[in-house]
Amino acid sequence: MACRISELVLECRDPEALATFWCEVLDFVVLDREDDGSVEIGARDGFGGSQPTIILSRNENPEKSKPRLHIDVSATDREQDAELERLLTLGARRVQIGQTGQESWHVLADPEGNEFCLLRTRLNPV
Repeated sequence: MACRISELVLECRDPEALATFWCEVLDFVVLDREDDGSVEIGARDGFGGSQPTIILSRNENPEKSKPRLHIDVSATDREQDAELERLLTLGARRVQIGQTGQESWHVLADPEGNEFCLLRTRLNPV
């Protein structure tokens, strides 16, 4: 038997605000709230379901160094350009990390500056 990713943990200053952002981006729902202010979001089938959950863990001073892991997302119901506009409207912003402009993906940051990429590949919804 092998392991599978069940949760991703993201430290942030405002878990509720990031939960709202990422729930809109991923069509997730809030699954749990902890007394420490952490918020767990995930697919509607919940923890252990079709996708890993994301725990937004409160930290007043999250690390600012270059993360060794980032999230890639792919649109499920629209083309990349339309999804890019939707994400920017939700509060994402473009980030320049040395791209040439020839990449097939867009580098963005969530409202707290966590980088993620919007890929060109369109996936079937789960």
